[in-house]
Amino acid sequence: MLATVLIIDDEQDMRNLIEMMLSKSNFKTIGVKSGEEAYPIIANNDADIVLLDIMMPHEDGFTVCENIRKISSIPIIFLTARDANEDKVKGLTLGGDDYIVKPFTASELVARINAVLRRIGIHLEQQQLIERGIIKLDEISRKVYVNNEKVTLTYKEFELLQLFMKNPNTVYSREQLLENIWEMDYVGGTRTVDTHIKTLRLKLGKISKEASEYIQTVWGIGYRFDKV
Repeated sequence: MLATVLIIDDEQDMRNLIEMMLSKSNFKTIGVKSGEEAYPIIANNDADIVLLDIMMPHEDGFTVCENIRKISSIPIIFLTARDANEDKVKGLTLGGDDYIVKPFTASELVARINAVLRRIGIHLEQQQLIERGIIKLDEISRKVYVNNEKVTLTYKEFELLQLFMKNPNTVYSREQLLENIWEMDYVGGTRTVDTHIKTLRLKLGKISKEASEYIQTVWGIGYRFDKV
């Protein structure tokens, strides 16, 4: 089954170029010029990964990313000419999974897409339901429930919760979480771990305060999931 890449970029020439690059590597592509056109496609699960430009009229890429994360944990790769470090940090903190600066080569683009899809494939192969206390995590559908009510998480939030729930009572330092979840020396440093943990707790806590308290801070070290 070929992966489908959703390209969100207001420039037709750029969409055509990316589609040409990806077609040579056997990807299926869907090109749209705005977030408004992309949301129904994502909601219908018609794409496997998103390539998202930042500088677009009406809704910029950061806003589109935030809106996507309200409805889906689909992986998002920012593809933009903006190379400032603060833009990279913002994009990844909002829920992006990678950040590629234009100009780029076809081989780099394909490699980065495959790297993200490979991580997804590993989790799909595990195929099991994890239950800890009142939280259920389905590794096949990548859905999370608290007291049987669905919680919408970003890709990285899901990865964090999955790691914690598979290894309860294991204390992870921020550096270990970066290595396990981001698999690289992340440009934002350990601050992004704290940001994602805070948001994850808030989302769980909206349904149950108890669920949010499963993720505990181990002062001076990092975090652990304390519920078997």
